[in-house]
Amino acid sequence: MNALKKLSNSAPGLLLCLVAGGVTGAVSEAPSTLAWVVGQLYLAVVNMAAVPLLVVATFFGLRQVLALPRPAVRAGTILAVAVVLVALGAAGGTMLGLLAAPGAQLSHEARTQLGTLVLESTGSGGEVPMTLFASSAAEALPSRIGFALSDVVPDNFYRVLAQGHTLGILTGTILFGMAFAALSREQTGMLTNVFEGIYRALEHVIEYANLLIPVLAFGTAAHLTMHTQRATVFAMGSFLLDFIGLALVLCVVAIAVMARIARLPFLRVLADLKAPLLVGLTSGSATAPIPHTLEAMSVRLGFSRGVVELVVPLGSVFVRAGSALYFALATVFVANLYDRPIGPADIVLIAVGSTVAAILSSGQNGLGTVGYAAIVLSALQLPVEAAGALFIAIDLICDGPRNVLSLVSTCAVVALVSAGLPSERVAPVDAMSPDPHGAVLKFSFSRVQLALAVGCALMAASLIVLMGVGVGAR
Repeated sequence: MNALKKLSNSAPGLLLCLVAGGVTGAVSEAPSTLAWVVGQLYLAVVNMAAVPLLVVATFFGLRQVLALPRPAVRAGTILAVAVVLVALGAAGGTMLGLLAAPGAQLSHEARTQLGTLVLESTGSGGEVPMTLFASSAAEALPSRIGFALSDVVPDNFYRVLAQGHTLGILTGTILFGMAFAALSREQTGMLTNVFEGIYRALEHVIEYANLLIPVLAFGTAAHLTMHTQRATVFAMGSFLLDFIGLALVLCVVAIAVMARIARLPFLRVLADLKAPLLVGLTSGSATAPIPHTLEAMSVRLGFSRGVVELVVPLGSVFVRAGSALYFALATVFVANLYDRPIGPADIVLIAVGSTVAAILSSGQNGLGTVGYAAIVLSALQLPVEAAGALFIAIDLICDGPRNVLSLVSTCAVVALVSAGLPSERVAPVDAMSPDPHGAVLKFSFSRVQLALAVGCALMAASLIVLMGVGVGAR
């Protein structure tokens, strides 16, 4: 058990699992399929426990934030900072796309491979009727917005709870939490204790389930190797390098901001966030890192527990900075692929459209996120279905960095909103230092007192020796 726990929290260990999975996927199919199935069972268990944990954590966080000074201002600040970070992700992706120009100078072989991939995605090699272009973004928005609104404001809370629709669950949780927070502590004491027990139990469930992360990393790498053509990865290499590289840079900037606010070294903050970052990178789930993130941000880094418990669950759903970066860079890639010039007005349109698409994709993970790129692509009169086929083929590679950037952005929101609040950091206890909770005894002697103590000790030692000689002589 301890070995699995150390391996699941070890970056070199998980990297070794990824490499071993990739090699195994290229050589043998049976162990790769078994590891993939076990990994999917892990995700099922984590999501099963993460949804009620998200509800209870949001409930406690909302109650604590409402008890802080100026709760309305603080809640508005949380919302504003979250939207700004998502917009920065979209703007960063747009600017990097203009500078790096992914997809602009592809070789003939790469273009042929991508064209073949689009034709194969139709299900046959012949002609298939497809609506490749939408006349405007307005044609893509109504169905997306209608779908999002039905999820945000459900007519049956139990239905969305059973179906796992995160947006509707959060709506019901926030309304119930606000009403619950208006009651006195005496009226809600028993229910609070029940929720606290559920909270801790769910944390333990996810903590034990996360022991299978090495198996998930192995299975994901093997599955990716078996089902992704190397030619496709090379053809999309310019997009992948730009996306992963910029996501890494933005993560470093966000962690540096957290380190400055927490007044801790950069490497210390990175070490404290290691567990949630590894879980987010390898699990492909936005909710799996929630327990580790709650502990790292409040106990280790010292940010306000109330803000952490409110922002982290909500941020796992709404703070989609990784998706915004993904949509913006994907749109520029497709525009370059089809030789579509990008003007100043298009730059603004890509950045704004990517921000809107990221917000509308709240609650979606994996392949469910790719479809929302249609909002931005349609705004620039670019092929929707053809582009979707390209990005679905590499989505397993993009899913981890996309989740990590969104997770770090959520943590940055916590740090920025918690600035000025008392630190809740638990100082590590050194085994060689005195107990910080007990009385500390200090001894100090003068030279005369020290000489007297040494003399008494020598006299006692002499008496013991003489007694021993006397007993031996008898």
